[in-house]
Amino acid sequence: MAGSLEGKTIIIAGGGVGGLAAAIALGKKGAEVRVLEQAPQFGAIGYGIQLGPNVFPMFDRLGLRDAVLEKSILPENVWMFDAMDGKPVSAVETGPEFLARYGNPYIVIHRVDLHNCLTEGCRALPNVHLDENAQVTGFNDYADRICVALADGRTVEGDLLIGADGIRSRVRAQIMDDGEPEPIGYVAHRVIVPIEKAPAGIPLRDVVLWAGPGFHIVNYPLRDAGIFNIVAVFRTDTFSQKGDAESYRAELQHTYRDAHPAMREMIAMMDLERRWPIADRSPRRGWSKGRAVLLGDAAHATLQSLAQGACMAIEDAVVLGELLALHGKDHSSAFARFEKERLLRTARVQLESRYMWNIFYHTEGVEAQVRNEAYRARTREDIYRCFDWLYHPIKLPDAV
Repeated sequence: MAGSLEGKTIIIAGGGVGGLAAAIALGKKGAEVRVLEQAPQFGAIGYGIQLGPNVFPMFDRLGLRDAVLEKSILPENVWMFDAMDGKPVSAVETGPEFLARYGNPYIVIHRVDLHNCLTEGCRALPNVHLDENAQVTGFNDYADRICVALADGRTVEGDLLIGADGIRSRVRAQIMDDGEPEPIGYVAHRVIVPIEKAPAGIPLRDVVLWAGPGFHIVNYPLRDAGIFNIVAVFRTDTFSQKGDAESYRAELQHTYRDAHPAMREMIAMMDLERRWPIADRSPRRGWSKGRAVLLGDAAHATLQSLAQGACMAIEDAVVLGELLALHGKDHSSAFARFEKERLLRTARVQLESRYMWNIFYHTEGVEAQVRNEAYRARTREDIYRCFDWLYHPIKLPDAV
């Protein structure tokens, strides 16, 4: 097993999934950890999230498996339907054979419930401190310490800084200086409704993706199948503009006008108070500089196609904790090995997510017909082989 981090003070910028997971991983190794969150309180936006089986060995390390499973739903399938005719194109069967193959389940969980599991895991450790209203704006790296600047003028000092502050990371900006994320011209609207409002005739215990030309919808149940999570995504020239509810409604109705009736029912329920422009980043080396290092979206932001953004962040958190403990005072070696171990896996997630987004989800015309015919001919074994690289558990550094 890896050694101890006792005597180390580690600052984490960002109190999201990756930041909190890192806090638990490091806190369990004995480090004094301080999580700086810019929001007035630790929490999450109240929608759903999918997690693949590869995350569960990480939850085991963090002591969170049972808490997460208690709040989760285990779907029997992850479907892809053609958005125009409503017919199945492909399915990942996530029942007994999936469990036997990968050793862990595929789950859906309310993001608030996942966040609460992580926050409670942090609060159970007396050496982990959660600071609210603490927006990180930059840092100064000295020979023997790092000094983190906050928006309100305060400073926080520690031995190391972990940038887990998301796709528009301030820590990344100082480490890499590579500009803004790359918008892809798509936006998302989300909503959660009582399960009774779900369209008739669609699977209510499964994850369903409806793939169409330049648009898709994902839906699945949450919280003991009492509520129904819907995400509507589409391409629009107005992705960078802020509109009002009426303009958003008009765009949705126009985009989905020829889609299957179940999809049109769902877009009529969408929350029009807010939309999320979608962006990602290209894979890059150079995740660390001096006493600062990046993880999660700050290092390798990805599209949602593989539902792996949170899983990659949690894997990062556990791997980084192991490596820092293994390398003791030599944080430079730990950071270098962290990037080496994580770069290709996370880059593959980024690149395959882009491919699936453009070629698989949103194609149209003859290309969509070819996709449907090809994927309908695939066996369960064919589909599982496509995911073996992703869903089998990773080897942690102390097991190498």
